[in-house]
Amino acid sequence: MKSKTLPLLLLFLTISFVNAQNYSFGKVSEEEVSEKVYPLDSSAVAAVLYRSVNVRYNYTQSTGFSTITEVHERIKIYKKEGFNYATISELLYISDTSNEKEAFRGLKAYTYNLQEGTLEESKLKSSDTFTEEVSKYYSKEKFTLPNVKEGSVIEYEYTVTSPFYYNIHEIKLQFDIPIKKQKISVQIPEYFVFSPQIKGYLEVTPKASTKSGKITFNNKDRNSSGGFSGTSTFSSIDYTINVSEFEMSDVSALKEEPYISNINNYRAAINYELQYVKFPQEPIKYYTTTWEEVAKTIYDSPDFGSQINNTRYFKEELASILANTSTEVEKMNAIFYFIQEHMNWNEYYSKYTDQGVKKAFKEKTGNVADINLMLVAMLKEAGLKAFPVLVSTKNNGIPIFPTREGFNYVIASVAIGNETILLDATNKYAEPNLIPNRALNWLGRLIKEDGSSVAISLNAGAQSSETNMIQATLNGKGTLEGAMRIIHKNYNAYNFRNANNSISEDSYLEKFENKYNGMEISNYTIDHKNDLGDPITEKFDFTLENQADIIGDKIYFSPSLFKTEKENPFKLEKRTYPIDFGYAWEERLMVNLTIPEGYEITTIPAPIAINLPNNMGSFKYNITNTDNEIKIMVILGVNSSIIPIQDYDYVKEFYKLLVEKETEKVVLSKI
Repeated sequence: MKSKTLPLLLLFLTISFVNAQNYSFGKVSEEEVSEKVYPLDSSAVAAVLYRSVNVRYNYTQSTGFSTITEVHERIKIYKKEGFNYATISELLYISDTSNEKEAFRGLKAYTYNLQEGTLEESKLKSSDTFTEEVSKYYSKEKFTLPNVKEGSVIEYEYTVTSPFYYNIHEIKLQFDIPIKKQKISVQIPEYFVFSPQIKGYLEVTPKASTKSGKITFNNKDRNSSGGFSGTSTFSSIDYTINVSEFEMSDVSALKEEPYISNINNYRAAINYELQYVKFPQEPIKYYTTTWEEVAKTIYDSPDFGSQINNTRYFKEELASILANTSTEVEKMNAIFYFIQEHMNWNEYYSKYTDQGVKKAFKEKTGNVADINLMLVAMLKEAGLKAFPVLVSTKNNGIPIFPTREGFNYVIASVAIGNETILLDATNKYAEPNLIPNRALNWLGRLIKEDGSSVAISLNAGAQSSETNMIQATLNGKGTLEGAMRIIHKNYNAYNFRNANNSISEDSYLEKFENKYNGMEISNYTIDHKNDLGDPITEKFDFTLENQADIIGDKIYFSPSLFKTEKENPFKLEKRTYPIDFGYAWEERLMVNLTIPEGYEITTIPAPIAINLPNNMGSFKYNITNTDNEIKIMVILGVNSSIIPIQDYDYVKEFYKLLVEKETEKVVLSKI
C-alpha cells in the first residue's frame, strides 16, 4: 500500500510556505530568491511576486485636494531575458496652462541575491535614477536596479503626488509577465464621482466599502488693525470616502503575438473617468456624460473650434491654390497637398493646437492639431463640407465610453457626394483616404459646428497589395539567378516610402540583400518612389546561392523560393485580443523557374485553395510544369482588417495549412 504521509506532508509544507509569505517591504525570503522557475508558467522570464497600488486623496488648506499613489512591487528575475524588468519608469504629467506638475517621491529599491547561501542586498543609488523629458506635457522618472542576475529578486516602492485631483492614472491589472499576488485600493472622497471602466478579458470583481474622512481648517483671527491676532480657531468637515479594493492571485501574463495594434488596448486595467464634482454648498460641475457633451466641450475650446474659424492668414495663398481647380475633388486635393508640403509636423500628438494655426502657418511647423485644424479651416473656406475628426491613436487605446481624455489626435474629413474622405497632412506620404497607420484605430468622432458628433470608421478603404514576379533559373549547385519585379500599392507603397525614402539606395539594397541571406542585386531601378497616388515598381537582377538541398542525384526546393512562408505567426493556444492586420491586403507571387539541365521533375506539390469563414481571407496555391519549367501562382489575401477573437482558431489553422503547403518540396532527379 502506498503511504499517504509524504503527499500530505508536502501539501502541509506548501500551505505553510504560502501562509508564511511576508510581503512587507524588505522582507524578501531565501525561498523567493532560490526559486528557479515560476510554478504556473515555466516559460516566464520573470514574475511579479507581489504588488500593491494604493490611490488616495489628501487635502491641504493651501492647495486643496491632491491624489497620492503609493506603489510597492516585488519581482523575481528567472532568466537574463527578464533583465529589462529591472528598469522601471513612471510617466508624470505637466500642465501646459500652469506651473503644476506631478511629483515622484520616496523611492526605495533593493536587489536581493543569494551568495554562497547568504542573502545579500544591493541598494539603489541616486545615480541610478534619471528624469527624462518626453514632451512638453510629460516627463519620465526612470531607475534601474543594481546587480541584477538570473535568480535575483528586486523590490521597490515610491509615491506619486498629483495636484490634478480630477485625473486618476490607469491602473494595470495584468503585465507581460505573471503576477502571483496583487492588491489594489482606490479611495475617493464623496465629492468626486468617477465612472470606473474595467477593460481586458480577466474576471475582476472589486470589493466596495466606505470609511470616514475629515478636513480640518485653521482659521486665523484678525485684530482691529486688520492684521492677524496670533490666535486660531479650528473647524472641520466630515465626509465619506468610497473605497474599491481589488485582490487578485495567479494573474496570467498577457503574451503578445504579431498583428496587434497596441497590446495595451487589451491589457486588463481600470480606468477612472471623472463624471462630476459636487462640493458642499456648491452646484454640481459635470465633466463627461455623453458623446455630444464631450464633442461640444472640445469644440468650444479656444484651441480647437476657434482655430477652424481663423482664416484671414491664408486668404491670399488659398486664391492661388484654387486658381486651376473647378471640381470639389480638385479643390480638396489642391488644398491637402499644399498643406502637406507647406507644413512640417513636430511629432507632437494633440487634439488641441499648440501655438495656434496662424503662427504655425507662418513658421511652417506645428503639432497634429495645428496642421489638421488648419487643413479643415482652408477646406471650409473653399466651400467644401469639411469637419474635424477626433482620433485615439493606436498607442493611446480605444475610447469605448464618452471621454475627453480618450482622444489625443485630430484629422480632417470632407464630404463629397455620398463619400466621406479622411485627410491627415502630418505625413509627407499620406494621401486622401490614406491616413497614417497610427490613426487607423477603430472609430473616430466627426464633430460639427454645433458640437454634435457622429462615429466614423477609421478603417482603410481600398485593399493594399504587393506583387512579386520572379523569372529565374536554378542550376545544379542550388544557385538561383534571375530577374524580379515588385509592385507596391496603397498602404504597401505608403509604408515603403516612409521606411526607405529617407535612406540612400545603397543602404536600402544592403538591407534587402541581408533580408534574403546574401542575395546579390544588380541593375536596380525604381519608379514612382515620390509620386503619391501611383504604385511603386522595383526591378532588378539577382543571384542567390544555397536555394536547394542537393542529396545524391536529387534536388529539393520550395517552389516559392526565398519568398516561402516558413513559420506560423500564430502560436498561442488561446488569444485574448483580436487580430489587427491594419488594413485589407493581398500578396501575389508569380514564379517562372527553369530547372537545371540534366534533371527532370519527379515530385511536385498539388494545388490548393483555402478560405477563411465569412470571406475574411483566402489562400490560393497553383503550380504547373512542363519538362524543364515550373510555374507557380500564390495569392494570399485578407479582406478584414480586424479578425475577432472567436475566429482566432480559424486563422491559426489557416496559416498552419498555408505554411505546410509552401514548405512542400519540388523534387528533381538526375536523368
